[in-house]
Amino acid sequence: MKVHIRGGRLIDPANKTDANLDLFIEDGKVVAQGDAPKGFVADQLIDAEGQIVCPGFVDLQAHLREPGFTQKGNIGSESAAAAAGGVTTLCCPPTTLPVMDSVAVVQLVQERAAEVGLTRVLPLAALTKGLEGEQLSNMVSLKEAGCVALSNARKPIKSNQTLLRCLEYLATYDLLMFVQPQDYELSKNGCAHDGQMATVLGLPGIPEAAETLDLARYLLLAEQTGARLHVGQLSTAHSLQMIADARSRGVKVTADVAIHHLLLTDENLENYDSAYHLIPPLRGTRDREGLLKVLEEGGIQALCSDHQPQDAAAKDAPFSATEPGMTGLQTLLPLSLRLVEQGRVSLNQMIALLTRGPAEVLGIERGQLGVGAEADVCIFAPEQLWTLNEETCVSKGLNTPYMNSTLKGRVNYTLLAGRVVFQAEQAH
Repeated sequence: MKVHIRGGRLIDPANKTDANLDLFIEDGKVVAQGDAPKGFVADQLIDAEGQIVCPGFVDLQAHLREPGFTQKGNIGSESAAAAAGGVTTLCCPPTTLPVMDSVAVVQLVQERAAEVGLTRVLPLAALTKGLEGEQLSNMVSLKEAGCVALSNARKPIKSNQTLLRCLEYLATYDLLMFVQPQDYELSKNGCAHDGQMATVLGLPGIPEAAETLDLARYLLLAEQTGARLHVGQLSTAHSLQMIADARSRGVKVTADVAIHHLLLTDENLENYDSAYHLIPPLRGTRDREGLLKVLEEGGIQALCSDHQPQDAAAKDAPFSATEPGMTGLQTLLPLSLRLVEQGRVSLNQMIALLTRGPAEVLGIERGQLGVGAEADVCIFAPEQLWTLNEETCVSKGLNTPYMNSTLKGRVNYTLLAGRVVFQAEQAH
């Protein structure tokens, strides 16, 4: 299959490309930029005039809900949502049922993802058996089965001795650990940032220290063992400062932030809308501004969706009794573009945070469109308006505060290994 993407603005931060260049694809790989290879005759022509052509997005945190929670979503529905959002590679956490702590469950997820064929699904294996924080999983066999990293999700590892053993094992085999720091005692039963808004609303709070205290022990033990860490979905500026300090001491650590934590604050909870019930909780304006400042300074390696589809019943209860999370794969691009509109990052920097940055965190050959690269491509119109509603939302989860909102920036085509896996209705 030969594909010619014509007339677009090609932005590929990994290769420092930003120019009006055609892209030529053959057998799933990029074969040329600019001029067609000799004798190239396209089987498919895609008109990208007035649009951005960039590498497919790499999302470091997206729950697919299968196996175990298919009333919320499944690999088919959420892979389709990823494709509609320009996401061609995603990491799915081990919070399945059964937990992704065995090769059999990992293979099940991989087989289903391959059968669906809409996005590359990279499993994150459970760090401990059953995510119970006690017995170590068989990390090496899980990596050999295709897991790109280990994670205990937000399940606590209460024993520092157990955590030390985990990190020593990870360091010995040069395995990457995904960390979502949250102290169990300080966060249990909480559902909002422990600030004035939570007090006014009468909601149980989660203090910033729940994140920073837990993060501190991971960083100190990683420094002692030499283990590699990626800290995900941070919500406080103090956490990012701690990571910057650790990096200056030689600790091998990277960080990402979910896009909604850069745009929303706890003031959005005013009407008890459960769509804003997130973990970690939306923090105050000071923390959001602190996160944005670090983003501007280049201290954040990636942006992610932290996609968590929920069924209607999970959000239909008093705020504190609802399940946290929002669906985010389709809103990742338009929300990220708001940072560009606000002057926080350039368009090139935004694309780097969605492509090259997360790929480098994982150490994978994705997020770039140099000659010879896999042709995972996103084509989007940055100024195009569209409405997210029940008809246009591809995910099974409708839980987002952006439902029925007009958004700017629409994906019109997504290609996976040179094959169109998503095409917007009006695109032709």
